[in-house]
Amino acid sequence: MSDHLNTQRDDMRLFRSCRRVTAVLMVAVLAAGAGAACADESELPAARSAGTTSTTAAAAGEGADERASTTTTAAPTTTATTAPTTTEAPTTTAPPTTVPPTTTTTAPPDPGADGTLELNDTGESVSRLQQRLSDIGYWLGEGDGSYGQLTRQAVMAFQKAEGLSRDGVAGPQTQQRLATASRPAARTTSGNLLEIDLRRQILFVIQNGQVQWVFNTSTGNSETYTSSTGGSAVAATPPGTFTINREIDGVRHAPLGDLYRPKYFNGGIAVHGSGSIPATPASHGCARVTNAAMDLLWGSGVAPIGTTVVVY
Repeated sequence: MSDHLNTQRDDMRLFRSCRRVTAVLMVAVLAAGAGAACADESELPAARSAGTTSTTAAAAGEGADERASTTTTAAPTTTATTAPTTTEAPTTTAPPTTVPPTTTTTAPPDPGADGTLELNDTGESVSRLQQRLSDIGYWLGEGDGSYGQLTRQAVMAFQKAEGLSRDGVAGPQTQQRLATASRPAARTTSGNLLEIDLRRQILFVIQNGQVQWVFNTSTGNSETYTSSTGGSAVAATPPGTFTINREIDGVRHAPLGDLYRPKYFNGGIAVHGSGSIPATPASHGCARVTNAAMDLLWGSGVAPIGTTVVVY
């Protein structure tokens, strides 16, 4: 009986041993499978292999099954990003340096190069002409290098005094004569007065017996005209010695025309300013001078009331 019980005990020990071995083998197999399936899961503890209890082995087996059945999702494919193409800036070519052309300033031709100076000419030749005329008494205002109307009047007065052609143009003959000419002489050699030369058609301003200025003038043309009273009259400037007895500091609008700042010396005959002083006699009897010359007579005080006027 005891032998039989001993035999049973031995069988039970053997059975338990077999079960342990079997359990160990199963754990080893499962561990090997789990290791193969999750070889790159480095975080699994190494103690899952041998030496665990059957409960642990079972749990390990279940975990292994779950891990074996878990779907591994592949990491998303990383697409390499192509660096943007770098566009090189266009090469800038500096524009060619253009050297500015050399500017040559050409002096205007001298208007006197051809020996003739006339209205509207300008330059040094005109200045020299003006200075020479002024030096010998032919009044032209201020010399400014411009051949204007006053210069033309002075040239005409010089031509009349010298017996040259009366055109107011300083041609070769006029300039040649001017180079050696002197101040013209008047008939009167003393006192302060005005002289009107009918033949040469020039007016002298005399101070202390010396000719101070010479003006171009235009006197009566000797033609017949209808007077302000309706009768016939001759446009004449009578010769003789007279005295300035009346004057108007302004413009007188007379029946025969306008008189600028007139100084009367013989009835209605006066020295007065006008816009037209031609080379020949053209008035009704008065002695015309430029308005600028008339301003000079007033401004300088050389011809007040009482001044003698000699006409010849």
